[in-house]
Amino acid sequence: MNKPIEIAIEDLDLGTPAALSESTVTVHIDGKAVDVPAGTSIMRAASLAGTQIPKLCATDSLDAHGSCRLCLVEVEGRKGTPASCTTPCQEGMSVKTQTPRLDKLRKGVMELYISDHPLDCLTCSANGDCELQDMAGVVGLRSVRYEEGSNHLDAGKDNSNPYFSFDASKCIVCSRCVRACSEVQGTFALTIAARGFESKVSPSEENAFLDSECVSCGACVQACPTATLQEKQVIDLGVPTRKVKTTCAYCGVGCSFVAELRGDELVRMVPDKQGGANAGHSCVKGRFAWGYATHSDRITRPMVRETTDSEWREVEWPEAIAFAADRFKAIQQKHGIDALGGITSSRCTNEEVYVVQKMVRASLQTNNVDTCARVCHSPTGYGLKQTFGTSAGTQDFASVQQADVIMVIGANPTDAHPVFGSRMKRRLREGAKLIVIDPRSIDLVKSPHIKATSHLQLQPGTNVAVVNALAHVIATEGWIDEAFVQERCDVASFNAWRRFISLPENSPENLAEISGVAAETIREAAATYAKAGNSAIYYGLGVTEHSQGSTMVMAMANLAMATGNIGRDGVGINPLRGQNNVQGACDMGSFPHEFSGYRHVSDETAREQFTALWGVDLREEPGMRIPNMLDAAISGNFRGMYIQGEDIAQSDPNSQHVAAALSAMDCVVVQDLFLNETSKFAHVFLPGTSFLEKDGTFTNAERRINRVRPVVPPASGLRSGR
Repeated sequence: MNKPIEIAIEDLDLGTPAALSESTVTVHIDGKAVDVPAGTSIMRAASLAGTQIPKLCATDSLDAHGSCRLCLVEVEGRKGTPASCTTPCQEGMSVKTQTPRLDKLRKGVMELYISDHPLDCLTCSANGDCELQDMAGVVGLRSVRYEEGSNHLDAGKDNSNPYFSFDASKCIVCSRCVRACSEVQGTFALTIAARGFESKVSPSEENAFLDSECVSCGACVQACPTATLQEKQVIDLGVPTRKVKTTCAYCGVGCSFVAELRGDELVRMVPDKQGGANAGHSCVKGRFAWGYATHSDRITRPMVRETTDSEWREVEWPEAIAFAADRFKAIQQKHGIDALGGITSSRCTNEEVYVVQKMVRASLQTNNVDTCARVCHSPTGYGLKQTFGTSAGTQDFASVQQADVIMVIGANPTDAHPVFGSRMKRRLREGAKLIVIDPRSIDLVKSPHIKATSHLQLQPGTNVAVVNALAHVIATEGWIDEAFVQERCDVASFNAWRRFISLPENSPENLAEISGVAAETIREAAATYAKAGNSAIYYGLGVTEHSQGSTMVMAMANLAMATGNIGRDGVGINPLRGQNNVQGACDMGSFPHEFSGYRHVSDETAREQFTALWGVDLREEPGMRIPNMLDAAISGNFRGMYIQGEDIAQSDPNSQHVAAALSAMDCVVVQDLFLNETSKFAHVFLPGTSFLEKDGTFTNAERRINRVRPVVPPASGLRSGR
């Protein structure tokens, strides 16, 4: 069993973001030469040279602000003491970060801060985890000369938010929380109210946090250098003592987190600064909503029952496994091999999914295995494989920062994928154009500092018609990237597509009545998409949970190929996966017609490889999909199912049909954290492990394989994974 990886050293805060420049300059920091990209701040250059300049308002996740005056430096040949966070490096610049003059100035600045700050460090919830405390030590402050006068020590607390507290008496008005809310999250829920001595952080015109636009993403809490904004869990339990890096298990973004604990008790989840998908940001779910893992309703012991009318009986693991195995054997002896099947979960690790599909194929000797992605994202798998040859999105999340036009189809990123939504909003605020294709007026259509260039408010069910109309305009107006097509596409197939898409019946005018979108609106959107330098498409369940899902995915792929928007940053066709491991579950061989790696079961070479690996002969006929299994159950030919971490009685379409099918089975095995709707039809219940207890990997929507490490001991008593 692998031990959790402890993170012993905090990631270095370089003070200001990295400068994006191909040219470099050489500066001398305290006599040490360092080469940095042009535009890099003196503070960041000093950090790279191994010198930490004292700071309070600066952090490398936010643009430089220059308000705290603690980061003063001396620059040879210049008057005064400029702030190192807002002063860019220049070729040959010589900087001193530590002199008697600077020591005196910094100590005076810190003295002013402390004169209006509670001196309760020993009993403060941030004791040992407070930048103000650290900086007071760094500058050598030992006393405060100022007598007690006007202050903010009696300022009240706002405990309205269920996850964190705001203590105004400890606020130093550094604006880091305000800047995090605007720059990182993009909600603009916080501001600095009033001026001068009366300045204070205010959410939504002095409303309470809970009554404001705040979405509880935690960016403000993460940015706060004092105990002003503090997790209530930390206030109650104390500062954590150890850390383990893992991956969030909610949506397809796949955010990396540092779980901070006291012993085996989880205190808080902190977004990992080095997380490739989230880059130090998080949403309310990943940051705060992990309490379900320790909820009193969790089932932690296996249970069995003879019939669904009987009471559950707690048993030990060997008995539960033997009970299920005996039932499954009896079913196959009586009704045949194909009377059993399984469903894998897109919330479980790659390793867990692989084991379940292997169990169905190798032990049960059938290819009747499917996944809950059947409902939400199998059209992505089929459509992208048909067009691009691979069942995955084309770009990573960071590439959105290079997009000139962003087209969002059937998705609501700010609600369903908030961390990526924040990245997208940042790019839109920087000037990228936005096209929204959705019957709804989602937040992105119009929100603070963002307005869609085009909103194609189509009639439900007309996705393909609208995208074909866009393609028609591009083809007939001569906006096709002919060089890209000749180099990267199958020319014969392209010519056939061009002939079809150019037909009058695909024109915006002809489809306007059907789609509900004015022809002029479609033509404007087509011009915006085709004429930009980089155009990216992001789509969600509004596309894939549809009878035309696969066709629509292929239509979007064709649109991108025709305009050359594939193969570089800022472009592509990018599915926003709904769950944390949809991509991985598909990769692991959860479809009835494909082994792991999307190798068809009829492929003799693939079958031989798996036969050699698993030591059993494998069948070449594809198995049944979930709808087929349910139909067969009602007809009496399908009698048992293993369901891993999925609540099909609640989530699959036509719930009455699902319930009837489950009721007709002789043995249903459910593995999950809680008794759900599907468990009402189960004969065996096996406790699952939460993401905090797992060891393995998740594969997110951008195909990033993220490590999942066990943070706490498993509630079921069994370790999942390696």
